[in-house]
Amino acid sequence: MDGIFKVTLIIHILFGSVALFVAPAAMMTGKGGAWHRRWGKVFFWAITGVAITAVVLSVIRSGLFFLLVAVFSFYLALTGYRILYRKTAEQRAGKVDWTAATAMILGSLGLIAHGVYGMLTSNFGVVAIVFGVIGLWLAASDVREFLHHPADKMAWWYSHMTRMIAAYIATVTAFSVVNMKFLPQVTRWLWPTVIGTAGIVIWTRYYRRKFGGRRAARSVAVAVV
Repeated sequence: MDGIFKVTLIIHILFGSVALFVAPAAMMTGKGGAWHRRWGKVFFWAITGVAITAVVLSVIRSGLFFLLVAVFSFYLALTGYRILYRKTAEQRAGKVDWTAATAMILGSLGLIAHGVYGMLTSNFGVVAIVFGVIGLWLAASDVREFLHHPADKMAWWYSHMTRMIAAYIATVTAFSVVNMKFLPQVTRWLWPTVIGTAGIVIWTRYYRRKFGGRRAARSVAVAVV
């Protein structure tokens, strides 16, 4: 089993490295353009590879926490990708969406329970609790949107952007945990989430103003005509 573990770990690292370096290319290219879609697909499949190998590693040696974090990270990328197929109220959530949301809810509850139990012996349990609460909130938000499509026509854009950036944050977190040994353990796990969340808020507000300005301009043009 040691041989399988080592080979799988190497593949896991390779997929993670691709995701780490490809995501910025997708973010810096024109949104909706050919290269943005290409880099985005490479990132998604790299994250998929990370998740699959993480499952194998967790079964062999790494344990439940590693498995739950893998589910959490993959859910971010999967929902960011799937939202592109649910832009309008007519495009309803499918079995894949409902299954993923259910798995995320269960996984998040598992993370929270794991964290609460871990807090009995160390402060590292706070990491699992933070990820569990975030995952639970995102999955619950998805279920709400499955049942009641958002009124904002650009809601899919904000969701796509948020989830893909969050998936990249998870990738940076993995890099930090493995390589930034000079930082305290909890800090290594949570600094990407803190900084990345602030970035998501700023970016989302920018595009809300941008899209809002376009809608306002169109309304004025219609009124003039």
